[in-house]
Amino acid sequence: MLILAGGLLSASPVRAGDDCPPECADAASLQLLKRQGFVVEDATTRNALALGLLACLSSPDPLLRDGIAYEALTAWLRGDQLDAGMRRQLRDRLYAMLQDVDEAGFRRPFSALVLSEVARTDRIAQWMRPEERADMVEAGAQYLTSIRDYRGYDNVQGWRHGIAHGSDWLMQLAMNPALQRAQLDVILGAVAAQAVPQSAHAYIYGEPGRLARPVLHVARRGALTEVEWTAWFAALPGKIGDPSGAYADTAWLARRHDLLAFLTAIHFEAQQSQDAGLKSLELAAARAIKAVP
Repeated sequence: MLILAGGLLSASPVRAGDDCPPECADAASLQLLKRQGFVVEDATTRNALALGLLACLSSPDPLLRDGIAYEALTAWLRGDQLDAGMRRQLRDRLYAMLQDVDEAGFRRPFSALVLSEVARTDRIAQWMRPEERADMVEAGAQYLTSIRDYRGYDNVQGWRHGIAHGSDWLMQLAMNPALQRAQLDVILGAVAAQAVPQSAHAYIYGEPGRLARPVLHVARRGALTEVEWTAWFAALPGKIGDPSGAYADTAWLARRHDLLAFLTAIHFEAQQSQDAGLKSLELAAARAIKAVP
């Protein structure tokens, strides 16, 4: 038997597949590993387990999905315990998982959330090549704009939260000093697409605030002028729809709700901040709020 953090796991090799828990473990041994801080001293075993836990990102069990797989991968990524080669393997497998059919609705959001942690490692200490980073910006933006499953929290199965997780991914990218202006524009375009979802889904799980975060971090960089920000915000109220349907159409009302929540989150942060980049958003956001019927 292999000893991991004082717990016993099977000596069987860990394979990245569809089994959750992976073949080397069971739920009890993984819970023990969690209690002991996900400490796995042997790098080969840790890397293999990281790949094996990817299948648990699809689990309907929040204890395995959130509490084990996500937390373990985050602990190892933030603890600099997965080298660049391993991060690339995780990233590429997670990219593939974003393309999978996901009727249950867990695989894609949690793949995006772990990708936000992969992106964070490159922000802290750059290891991606410029073309890899550019590809990740495109992948993150494509994921966010593609979301049509707006499910949030379930009392039994926990979180899905695709919009929030996609926003977290783009936030980590927006904070990366290696990004170019064109890549920041891609991020802003993706956020604008979901700030007012055309499906007229009314956000109730804090999504507008999470969508605001990438915008706030782009602003902190000072990459856009006040004129450019004014133009970006001015384009948002038109997404609500034909004003002739004002207050007489549930879809129109849902879109109005989402936009006002998004704009209010940005305006509040800009108003409270002393950061020059954030202050540049205050007037543009206020004008957009006033333009909402």
